[in-house]
Amino acid sequence: MFTGLIEEVGTLLSLRPIGPGQLELKVGCGRINPGLKLGDSVAVDGVCLTVVSFDSRSVAFELSGETVQKSRFGGLKAGARLNLEQALRLGDRLGGHLVQGHVDGLGHLGGVKKEGEFYSLTFTYPAPISRYLIPKGSVAVNGISLTVASLESDRFTVAIIPHTYQETNLRELKPKDPVHLETDLIGRYVERLLPFAQAPAKASSLNDAFLKENGFF
Repeated sequence: MFTGLIEEVGTLLSLRPIGPGQLELKVGCGRINPGLKLGDSVAVDGVCLTVVSFDSRSVAFELSGETVQKSRFGGLKAGARLNLEQALRLGDRLGGHLVQGHVDGLGHLGGVKKEGEFYSLTFTYPAPISRYLIPKGSVAVNGISLTVASLESDRFTVAIIPHTYQETNLRELKPKDPVHLETDLIGRYVERLLPFAQAPAKASSLNDAFLKENGFF
C-alpha cells in the first residue's frame, strides 16, 4: 500500500527481456536504496513492483507479461524518468490517499497550461474507469496522489503546485504521452458491496417446525 507521495525520481537504465513478454526493469536511484530489502514493494510510476536486486545506485524489478501489456513500461527508452515510492509502514501518515499500485488503465496527457506559478494538466482516460472518477475526488497519475479539479466525459484536469511539478516526472511529459491511472480504492469497494446490501434477505430456516423436527421441543 502506498500514499502517492513521490520520494524520488529515478532514471531508467535498462529494459532487458527475461522471458516471453517479460522484462527486467533497472532504475538508477539512490535516495530510497538505504531502506530497501530484497522482496520489498516499490511503486514505480504507480505500479507496485518487487525488488529483485539492488545496490547503492540502482534497483531492479521483474515485470510479468500482464504488467508489460497493461503498463507504459514496454514503450520506454533508457533515460526515462520514473516516480518511486516505498510501501507504507503501519502507522505512517497518509499524506496523499490510499494507493494500491494496481493500475486501472492508461490515460494520455491532453495538455499543460501554466497559471502563474501553478500548472493545470488535462488527461484523457479510458471509459471503464469513468464511474470511479468524481470532482474533488482522488486519482493517482503515475503514482502521484492528485485531486480531480474538473471532470468531463473523457478527460479530467488536475491542478499542480510548483513543488509537485518539479519533484515528479510530470514535467517530463509531452502531449499524448501515456500515464498510469489508478482510481480511488474506496469507491471500487463501495461499488462491489452495494449489490450485496441491496439484495433481499433470505428467509431463515430456523423456525418452530425445524426445532420440533430436530428434537429441541
